[in-house]
Amino acid sequence: MAQEEKKTVNNPEINEDQEELQKEYLDTFKPLTEGQLIEGKVVQVTDDSVFVDIGYKSEGKINLEEFEETPQIGDVVSVVLIRKESKEGNAIVSKARADEKIYWQNIRSAHADKTPIKGKIIKRVKGGFEVDLGKGFLAFAPLSTIDVVRVTDPDKYVGMETYFYVEKIYNTKGKTNIVVTRRAWLENEIKRRREEFFESVKIGDEVEGTVKSFTSFGAFIDLGGFDGLLHINDMSWRHVSSPKEIVRLGDRIKLKVIRLDKDENRINLSLKHFTEDPWSHFEEKYKVGDVVKGRVTKLADFGAFVEIEEGIEGLVHISEFSWVKRIRHPKEVLKTGDEVEVKILDYNLQEGKLSLGLKQVYPNPWDEIDKKYPVGMRLRRKVKNLTNFGAFLELEEGIDGLLHVEDLSWTKKINDPKEILKKGEEIEVMVIDVDKKNRRIKLGLKQLSEDPWKSLAQAFHRGSVIEGELKEKNENGFVVKVQGDIEGRINRNNIFDPDTETFEEAFDRYKIGDRIQAVVTEINPKRQRLTLSIRDYYKKQQQEEIVKYLHDESSEEKVTLAEFIREKSND
Repeated sequence: MAQEEKKTVNNPEINEDQEELQKEYLDTFKPLTEGQLIEGKVVQVTDDSVFVDIGYKSEGKINLEEFEETPQIGDVVSVVLIRKESKEGNAIVSKARADEKIYWQNIRSAHADKTPIKGKIIKRVKGGFEVDLGKGFLAFAPLSTIDVVRVTDPDKYVGMETYFYVEKIYNTKGKTNIVVTRRAWLENEIKRRREEFFESVKIGDEVEGTVKSFTSFGAFIDLGGFDGLLHINDMSWRHVSSPKEIVRLGDRIKLKVIRLDKDENRINLSLKHFTEDPWSHFEEKYKVGDVVKGRVTKLADFGAFVEIEEGIEGLVHISEFSWVKRIRHPKEVLKTGDEVEVKILDYNLQEGKLSLGLKQVYPNPWDEIDKKYPVGMRLRRKVKNLTNFGAFLELEEGIDGLLHVEDLSWTKKINDPKEILKKGEEIEVMVIDVDKKNRRIKLGLKQLSEDPWKSLAQAFHRGSVIEGELKEKNENGFVVKVQGDIEGRINRNNIFDPDTETFEEAFDRYKIGDRIQAVVTEINPKRQRLTLSIRDYYKKQQQEEIVKYLHDESSEEKVTLAEFIREKSND
C-alpha cells in the first residue's frame, strides 16, 4: 500500500493530472467572505443538523433548531457565512443570522415603499407601546397612532398582533430606532375595505357586522373598520323606543343593505327587512270601527302605544281614554304589558300610523244623559269642589253638575258659595238644564222652592201698596224686607214729602224693625228688582181720603174739590 502511494507520488504524469483536476475543482467555487449572505441547497438532514451546499469546497453545517420546520433535501435556504472552515472541516453558516439580515432588509424596504409590516404589541411604555417586529427587532408605536379612535383603555392593545407602517428609522448613540404607526395602516385598510364593499355589495344583499355604538336614533354597525347605520325605524316593524331593546353592544348580527351612497360614504342597514311588512296585509284584516285586542307597549305623556299584532302598533291618544273622566297621564288607567280592547279610529298605510280609541269600546254616557237626568229631577249629591262662581257636584264617576252661585237663592245675593256650602257635604238639588252637545249639566238649589218673585209679581202690581219690615237705612235710602224674604229698596227722595218735612226728619222718625207701608213703583222678577216709595204711599192715602170725602153720601154739606184741598192745606 505504501509502495503504491509512493509510486503515485513519484509518478510525474499522475501528479500533474491531480493538480489540474484540483485547480479546476477550486475554480468552480465563487469567492466567499465571512458575513456574506448566500443561498445554499439542503443536501443532508440529521437528527440535530442540516448540511447545506453553499458552493464552497466544504458544506455548511446548521443547527436544526434554527429551522421552524425540518427542511427537505433539495430545499434552498439563505444563510450567512460565519467562518469558512471549522475544526471539522465544514463551513460554519447561520440561518438565524440570514433571517435577521433579510428581515432588516424587509423593514427598510417597508419604510421606503410604504408597505405594511406585521408586529405584535408586547407592552406599554412611556408615550406608547413597544412592538415586536420579529427576528429580534423592536419598534416604538406612539399612543396617538395606535388606532383611528380615541384610546380609552391602552391595556387592551397589549398582546395584539396587527400591521403597521414603518414611519421612521434613525440611529441614536449607535442604536437603531424604529417608529411605527398602526393608525395610518388602519385608515388605508378601512378605505380599501369600504371601496371593496361599495364595489361588491348591492341593495338587498345580506351582510354581517358588529354593534359598535348607540345613538338616540339607532346603532352604528362595524362592517370591518367602517360603519353602517341601523336606524331605530329599521330595527323592527313595531314601534321601538330604544335601540337597546333590539340589539346589544358587541352583538354580531346579520343585516340587509337598504341604502348605499358612495359619494357620502353612507350605508343604511335593516333588521326588519328580513320579514314581510305586516302593513301590506292590514286592509285585508282590519277596517275602521273594528274592536280588536292588543298589548300596551309604551306609555307617554300624550297617550299609550298598543300593538294589535307583531309589527302593527297604534296610538291611543290621551283624549280617547274616557268619555267622562279627565285623564292627566295614561298611567292612571294603563300599565305596560296590559291586554286591552281598542277600536280602530283611523289609519295611514303609507306612514304606518294607526289611531286607536279606548273609550269608544264602551257606550258614551252623554248620549243618554238627558234621559238619566231629566230637567226637574231632584237628587242628593255631595259637593265635590267649590269655586268663586259656584259648586260642582259629582252626579256619577266622571260626570259633574254645576250649581251656579246665581242658583243658590231666590232672594239673597251670595258673592261666594262658601258662605252657605261646604266641600263634601251632601245637599239636595234640582236638574235645571242638560246640554248634551257641550256636555254640561246645570243644577239649582233655589229651584227646589217656588220663585217668590213670581208670587210677589202676581200679588202686587205697580202702584199697589205693600207692607214690609225696615231692615237697613243709610243716606241713600232704606231697605225693606217684604213677603218671601224679598228685599225692596226705597230711594231717599221717596222717603219723605218735601212739602211737609225734611229727609233728616223722616230718617230719624223711622227705626230699624218698623213696619212700613209703601207703594210698588217697579217690580221685575227676572232682574229680581223691587223699588218702593213711602212718598207715593202718602200721596195715595191722601187721594183716597179725598175720594172718600167727596163720595160720602152721609155728608150734609157738599163742597167742591178745590175747597177740600184748600181746607186740607190750611190744616
